[in-house]
Amino acid sequence: KQTLYIPADGKGKQAYFTVWQEGTTLSGALNTVRSAKDFFFPQVENLMGFKVTGKQIDLIETRDETAPFVLFGVRACDCRSFDILDSVFPADTYYQNRRSNATVVTMACSEPEETCFCGAFGIDAAEPAGDVTCWMDAESLYWRANTEKGEALTAELSMLEDADGAAVVAQQEKTREILKKLPLAELDLSSVGAGKTKELFDRPEWKSLSEACLGCGTCTFVCPTCQCYDIQEFNNGKTVRRFRCWDSCMYSDFTKMSAGQPRPTQLERFRQRFMHKLVYHPDNHEGTFGCVGCGRCLQKCPIHMNIVKVIKELGGAEK
Repeated sequence: KQTLYIPADGKGKQAYFTVWQEGTTLSGALNTVRSAKDFFFPQVENLMGFKVTGKQIDLIETRDETAPFVLFGVRACDCRSFDILDSVFPADTYYQNRRSNATVVTMACSEPEETCFCGAFGIDAAEPAGDVTCWMDAESLYWRANTEKGEALTAELSMLEDADGAAVVAQQEKTREILKKLPLAELDLSSVGAGKTKELFDRPEWKSLSEACLGCGTCTFVCPTCQCYDIQEFNNGKTVRRFRCWDSCMYSDFTKMSAGQPRPTQLERFRQRFMHKLVYHPDNHEGTFGCVGCGRCLQKCPIHMNIVKVIKELGGAEK
């Protein structure tokens, strides 16, 4: 028996991934406030402990092996973010332990929102990846296993029945027509990408773009692909606990060292965030951008600054 997590409405009538139990209702929201990356790269993680006795240091193992679980209702954008995180944490045993024990069941989008731009990164919201892909209409849930883990889960669900795929095709066509009409459907990425560091690094637009930024880090905490973290240690007098916790390149003390802060101004920190997403990550990962177009930063930024505005400004397009 595996634990099942689904998107359910929580505080503020916003969707969050929640352990399913009798009476839990699937949210009708397009996406969760926080992305599904929390399951593999949690906001706070207890890595290990140490006990110091004189000159002797004993290691205290604090983690438990993750039990298999099912993550249901992941959208195409969030599913693509797992590929990005996989490339960042290939040898991280904490991350890989959770990742290997998860069966990801994706849900195709049927009502994309105006803040969506996953198509710019080659993501088809009507045909998400995952171990299992699902489509849902008012009456039925359509299910397709894609991997061995997906097949194994399917074999445990005796209630599934064979169905005509025509309803899925019809929904896909409808979704793709909506996607074509969204405001960001034609977002042009030609001004950014691998090999553009020299061209973009000293552009004057960074000054005007960064002036209104509050440095609050909201964009980094809702982003499904951000992977910055800090290591903190807490000494209670008996043991030392070591934690990994999310950090943000937008913070003034991020990567601060004894010699000082390598990026002391808000302009430099702002530029770092977007250059990493749009140039550095493609440089180091065969052209793959560090963004999946989920639109969370467009929705949550308190001053309405986001990656789309940066792309358009650097491309000389009208904002």
